[in-house]
Amino acid sequence: MKALLERARAFRTRVDFDSGEFRKLAEGQYPEALFITCSDSRVIPAMITAARPGEIFELRNAGNIVPPYGRPGASGEAATIEYALEVLGVQDIVVCGHSHCGAMGALKSGDDLSVLPGVDAWLRIARPELTSVLRTAPDDPSLPEVSQGNVVNQLAALRSYPVVRQRLDSGRLRLHGWYYEVDTGFVYELGDDGDFRVHAA
Repeated sequence: MKALLERARAFRTRVDFDSGEFRKLAEGQYPEALFITCSDSRVIPAMITAARPGEIFELRNAGNIVPPYGRPGASGEAATIEYALEVLGVQDIVVCGHSHCGAMGALKSGDDLSVLPGVDAWLRIARPELTSVLRTAPDDPSLPEVSQGNVVNQLAALRSYPVVRQRLDSGRLRLHGWYYEVDTGFVYELGDDGDFRVHAA
């Protein structure tokens, strides 16, 4: 924590606040995309995409899960999706899963999560749609089949939101599925054929 605190204290000395870029950010944000990904500390959207401040609007949670539309109770995920589309007008949404995901690992192993009731309740949202993948995926610690299947399922959950459907139907929104490989840095993109592939830079 000491190193983080020292870097935070020195932040102003590492960034050129006199250039006007940060003053312009105070006038408003106009992100290009909503980036939905896991809270995992190894997944850093701005580093992966080389995004500058103001370019991506982030939604992060355990397992990059999108609760289906209409679930009872308040939802930070629903609020963020609505705000990104209705207020910020983003035209692209990326759902990015990743290798070695703890949330997907817990689902695959069937761990007893009784000491983590919040985690257990949260993962229950994703479990039903992943049942067949969880049963057939090999015991690979990087969990590509499970994490990629989860990305596909969360894209489907996004389509359950009226605000998403309306924009998709009118051609004002594009959905993207990504899978980030933590140990190699490769980003796999979901194609129209349902397969994830690395695209050359």
